[in-house]
Amino acid sequence: MANELYTRTNQKIFYAGLSLESWRKAEEIRAMNAQALIQAEREATLFHLYGALLGLCHEIAGYYRLPGSDASRAEAFLDKAVLAAAPSQELGELVELVQHPHTWLAQLLEAYQLLFQPPQAAKSSKTDPATPLISAVNLDEPAEPLSRQTLEDWRQQLKALAKRFRETLSEW
Repeated sequence: MANELYTRTNQKIFYAGLSLESWRKAEEIRAMNAQALIQAEREATLFHLYGALLGLCHEIAGYYRLPGSDASRAEAFLDKAVLAAAPSQELGELVELVQHPHTWLAQLLEAYQLLFQPPQAAKSSKTDPATPLISAVNLDEPAEPLSRQTLEDWRQQLKALAKRFRETLSEW
């Protein structure tokens, strides 16, 4: 039973919950390194949520015996071409969620990808010292870091999706 595909998904969802709990504790202690602890838990939570998504993709691919079912990236499953080659309702729903940037799944994937981007200095506009009456406005404000509640919401969404998919993937 420990080698069933769903165990990895469950494990990653559980680990994300542990990271969120550690994040909550880090916010409460207000230690000197609290910001570093919070950032570490934010990244750990994203890592585990992505792993849970990948695990769910492996569950679907394993059930339908899709080619490439051992892919190491969730994006390999969340593609229209993959869906066209082997249509499934579950994969279709995931692909649909990913295609709309305002959905929780698209935002999760984007946040995960941002973990691998190098830090960038804040952009500043060039100003002409001869024109002091014109003020420069920076439209590239840095984005607020993801909140604990947002990641908990994503975790709950993924958990509910896995539960619902498993009901349809079960053979009676």
